[in-house]
Amino acid sequence: MNPRRKKRLTLLLALVVGLGATVGLILYALNQNMDLFYTPTELVQGKPDGTKPEVGQRLRIGGMVVKGSVQRDPQSLEVQFDVADVGPAVTIKYDGILPDLFREGQGIVAQGVLVNATTIEAHEVLAKHDEEYMPPEVAEAMKKTHEPLQYSEAQLQGSVQ
Repeated sequence: MNPRRKKRLTLLLALVVGLGATVGLILYALNQNMDLFYTPTELVQGKPDGTKPEVGQRLRIGGMVVKGSVQRDPQSLEVQFDVADVGPAVTIKYDGILPDLFREGQGIVAQGVLVNATTIEAHEVLAKHDEEYMPPEVAEAMKKTHEPLQYSEAQLQGSVQ
């Protein structure tokens, strides 16, 4: 084989191997940083396609803070509360300052790590910013799992006094 052709072939082969390694590392990094969104019901029972998160997996969870479930540690910034949609509640543990708009009965999205089947250790908690706003993931999940309320004519007209 001609030395010049051999040099070109070696360079081309090194370029292909380097490009393949770069693409592989990028895909690995993206997979490590991907946070999947779950509702409390999907977290406990699994998504419709049968996938359930594993202990130690990073994820995002969204739902409503259960009234009466917020427990604050008086000695630190640790807070523990339950989040639910229409099914079972999931406990979220957070060590930090909660957003100003965080309240019981409000919608939140928490990002963290799954500790066990019903507990998440959050590193970030986001609260909705007004009565009408809901994170897109939570709104879509609520549409799938919530049925609209059916009112009778008397209820729609209100009580006559």
